[in-house]
Amino acid sequence: MAYERFDSSSYELPIDDPEALRAHRKTRLALGYRVFGALRWGHLGDGHISARDPVLTDHFWLGGFGVPFHEMTVDNLVLVDPTGKVVQGDRSINPAAFHIHAPVHAARPDIVSAAHTHTPYGTPFSALVTKLRPITQESCAFYDDHEIFDDHEVDVMSVAGGERIGVALGHAKAVILRNHGLLTVGRTVDETVGFFVAMERSAEAHLKAPDGIAIDHAHAVAAYESVGTPQAGWIMFQFLVRSYVPDPSVVG
Repeated sequence: MAYERFDSSSYELPIDDPEALRAHRKTRLALGYRVFGALRWGHLGDGHISARDPVLTDHFWLGGFGVPFHEMTVDNLVLVDPTGKVVQGDRSINPAAFHIHAPVHAARPDIVSAAHTHTPYGTPFSALVTKLRPITQESCAFYDDHEIFDDHEVDVMSVAGGERIGVALGHAKAVILRNHGLLTVGRTVDETVGFFVAMERSAEAHLKAPDGIAIDHAHAVAAYESVGTPQAGWIMFQFLVRSYVPDPSVVG
């Protein structure tokens, strides 16, 4: 049975039919790009969000290269095989997207999606080569659940570079790419994008309050259990879509 959820809570209904699940993931992926575009991210062609195909599980969907994020539709998505070849869709891909996403998906068979783009706060924060501290409620979502990719390869030109990102990520929900930016993963597209936006806001808080006093361990853990769960990431995305894509049917 194919599920777009992974626990017993009812925050998202299961989808039994693989073709229906594929269509659902593609729709959520296109909406994820629309949210990024509404936030004015990806304007330089930087960034990408992926969704694992539920039928060909070593393949994943990406937005076609050159399509503005705020104009992304299901028809603009392309299916990429394990060698980087586009096997469905009529657009090319950003090579870095393949170099990053293919190894991350291979390293984490538990995830459905990964997201990365260059953002106003996440990218400069990544140059500090330090983890997020629990100085805000949102940053508690990543408490003991993110890592650092401490590597100088900021232009990921090879699968080997992506493999090193996968190793650095480990079992966490996010990784800070040194001098490059943020990357989040999740078992739904919704969760992945929701947490990416939350991580960007956490980076903003760190840059604006560099000497902010951290929340103590016990309260950070308690907050994580509220704002760091997969359901929390999923809920964040629902608000993002309602705020930035009021008519989801525009993605097709």
